[in-house]
Amino acid sequence: MTHFLSLFTSEKRCYSYSSVSRCLTNNSLLYFILQVDGPTLLGVEIFCLFLRKLFSFVFLLLSSRLVCLWFPPPQMNILDNCLGRLVKKSFSFDTLNFFSPSPLKGRDLWVLVLGRFPTQHTIGIPEFKYIANMHGDETVGRELLLHLIDFLVTNDKSDPVVTRLINSTRIHIMPSMNPDGFEATTTHDCYYSEGRFNKNGEDLNRNFPDVFNSNNVTIQPETQAVINWIQNETFVLSANLHGGALIASYTFDNGNPATGSLQGYSRSRDDDVFIHLAKTYSSNHASMYKGNECGNKPVFPYGITNGYAWYQLQGGMQDYNYIWGQCFEITLELSCCKYPPASQLQDFWNDNKAALIEYIKQVHLGVKGQVLDRHGQPIPNVIVEAKGREHICPYRTNQHGEYYLLLLPGSYVLNATAPGSGSILKTLLVPNGPENFSALKYDFVFSEISTLAGDASCPTKPLYQDFESISAAVKPTLHFLALMTVLYTVFK
Repeated sequence: MTHFLSLFTSEKRCYSYSSVSRCLTNNSLLYFILQVDGPTLLGVEIFCLFLRKLFSFVFLLLSSRLVCLWFPPPQMNILDNCLGRLVKKSFSFDTLNFFSPSPLKGRDLWVLVLGRFPTQHTIGIPEFKYIANMHGDETVGRELLLHLIDFLVTNDKSDPVVTRLINSTRIHIMPSMNPDGFEATTTHDCYYSEGRFNKNGEDLNRNFPDVFNSNNVTIQPETQAVINWIQNETFVLSANLHGGALIASYTFDNGNPATGSLQGYSRSRDDDVFIHLAKTYSSNHASMYKGNECGNKPVFPYGITNGYAWYQLQGGMQDYNYIWGQCFEITLELSCCKYPPASQLQDFWNDNKAALIEYIKQVHLGVKGQVLDRHGQPIPNVIVEAKGREHICPYRTNQHGEYYLLLLPGSYVLNATAPGSGSILKTLLVPNGPENFSALKYDFVFSEISTLAGDASCPTKPLYQDFESISAAVKPTLHFLALMTVLYTVFK
């Protein structure tokens, strides 16, 4: 059962639900944290206080599904009420600090975290996230994530897969990234409504920095809150839940000739992994793998597509995650109708349940470990990548010296490079990590470190523009060489 639930924000706490929506208007992200059957991190005195609330909270948690799930239509005040009741019953004092978010003038963004140790990152435990309802009129993903929360909590210790997931993963769930847009959706339409946009009329999935083009947009509060969240966690894998089609789409959404856009496909260095991730979801979905379930949409083999190959998108969240968040994210379109009738929600849950669980398991693909000095101290900001898969914004170790690389089973040469201290190469045979709920673990140890690596964050600018110009400059030279070769052959 659950040991504790906590809510923390950047400024102040609200302990009675009636004031939650009003007193949290200056905060952009709320962490709603569920610790499942693990020791608390609060100390003896605080833990004793929690014991007095435990029984009422467990009862409320188990009964909360009566008010949280299958509400037609699922309004934000009901979601706030459900989560707020849990907060009121189970948590009434400060325990944690929160990273500094940007102000959000509209409704709050809720994040629930599940794990044995959810209050902070644990070395060796990968971070996973689901985000839904980025477009406020696309509602199915929002409902699915509420049901996923309920399923994970109620099946821990009885379902071996759920138990191992909670043992091995820190799972973040944001049911709605655009609650203002959701509330603005007054007409339940299958195709379009103004609720797609936030309260400022902006499309949040066109609002992130873009790696290919200058994205001259005003970063919205919701977008900035998610950017801060990504930068303050070590997310490894993510999915963004949408509606309006039935398909799994993967990076890149935008492109230029450097990534193959001239061939209608914008390929990342990890294209094989992204294809695997998309197929993992589609093949475990009841019908997505068929690729033709929405009659007015194109046919997609295996129910997956490269984002750019489907349609070009600038400022998308999944490309931002991959480049600047060191996190592999795919976009899941989960319903042909953006806002379907409530009577269909049970069917959507049944269709997606296995896929949602199997996709989380993929966070354990590849290799993980730390980079240490000879005294066993972690070294941050060391570049660790697989040869042939170098990223335009190099993947670096976090403050704990950790790295996570999603790789399919096979043999790889890993390269750890510490500034001023050279590189260490290591050939590793990578197994299928999801089978054992753990990536292969390997630590790099540098015997000598001249200076500790400082902050080496990648600039948020169109990094691929340089590659495009180089590509364009080289083309005439290549054409000239080809012409000279032909002329030489003819006249010879």
